[in-house]
Amino acid sequence: MTVTIDDIRAAAELLDGQITKTPCTRSRTLSEMSGAEVYVKFENLQFTASFKDRGSLVKMASLIDEEQQRGVIAMSAGNHAQAVAYHAQRLGIPSTIVMPVGAPTVKVKNTRRFGARVVLSGETIDEAGIAARQIAADEDLVFVHPYDDPKVMAGQGTVGLEMMASVPDLDVIIVPIGGGGLIGGIATAAKAIKPEIEIIGVEAAMFPSMYQSLQGLTVKAGGRTIADGIAVKTPGKVNIPVIKELVSDIILVTEDQLEHAVQTYLEIEKTVAEGGGGAPLAALLAHPERFTGKKVGLVLTGGNIDSRILSAVIEHGLVRDGRMVQLRIEIPDAPGTLARISGIIGECDANIIEVYHQRAFSSLPVKLADLDVVLETLDRDHIADIMSKLTAAGFKVRQLESESPALVG
Repeated sequence: MTVTIDDIRAAAELLDGQITKTPCTRSRTLSEMSGAEVYVKFENLQFTASFKDRGSLVKMASLIDEEQQRGVIAMSAGNHAQAVAYHAQRLGIPSTIVMPVGAPTVKVKNTRRFGARVVLSGETIDEAGIAARQIAADEDLVFVHPYDDPKVMAGQGTVGLEMMASVPDLDVIIVPIGGGGLIGGIATAAKAIKPEIEIIGVEAAMFPSMYQSLQGLTVKAGGRTIADGIAVKTPGKVNIPVIKELVSDIILVTEDQLEHAVQTYLEIEKTVAEGGGGAPLAALLAHPERFTGKKVGLVLTGGNIDSRILSAVIEHGLVRDGRMVQLRIEIPDAPGTLARISGIIGECDANIIEVYHQRAFSSLPVKLADLDVVLETLDRDHIADIMSKLTAAGFKVRQLESESPALVG
């Protein structure tokens, strides 16, 4: 079944008043950073904090009374799970959600909070899907697929309708790809309204399943990615032909680029993006020359990120930007040495966060020791200045940032 612009418009009518019409606003700072005119579609402002509110509701609203009474089942890493559970609760439909064992805690808790029975099975969405299919068959439940379904694609396509209504002269829309339902729907809507618009997909480099499928390659995907919501090994069969026809290119982004995007959204837009939600910004910042001078829409698909992961992303970002550093200093194991080093660091206007003495586990002679200090700094030039001052005072110091840190002094 082919999804049309009329299907997406019908979905929009069904969703009117049932979900949030999220803002699509210009970001002055991201525009300055990238050289493009950047507009962000904030789907993290949906009630369940992701675009999945759309397709799940359209699908379940299409079920006949008998199907609703039997109940629904879905597999999801979290966003589809929460959306199905929430709207099933609203519609009075019993719901079961199968989630991977490693699904973020916040997503599991929220799914249960919306009244769903949660089953944890498998390491990936695909493995969770196997268990979900079996439970559906055993208990005669209606399967609500997260992406491989025309009704779901039509619902997700309403994101594109809203973006084109807000910014009719967009040149490019950059969309994350997991199974392909969102980009298939957005591409169908946007291309029907403005045929010359370019649709660019983004996948996590660890899970390039759609890219590989379109290239005729054997799908090889796997690993621990921050973008768990788009960590899909098996793209949707309904979606592949649409993407092949309407999507110009697929960009692969690394974990470091995804982390940087999440941190950038937090610091610049003061908004929380999960890994998959940051993928379009990651692609833009990694390839700014490709979008220079164009009006670019970024779909921030969701903000359901575990607080521990977000904390780690922030810390990694501070280290990456030179705003936090760990130095190892070779010191004589004698009174007054720590005070001297603290004084030098203080004169450089850096803040000491943590201090460790390495004696027993150091390879140095017994009268020497390694002193590890973690500092808050301004930038990489500030770090270089601190290391230079310590070296001038007669200390050997190295930065513990890579596997082969440079020795100074």
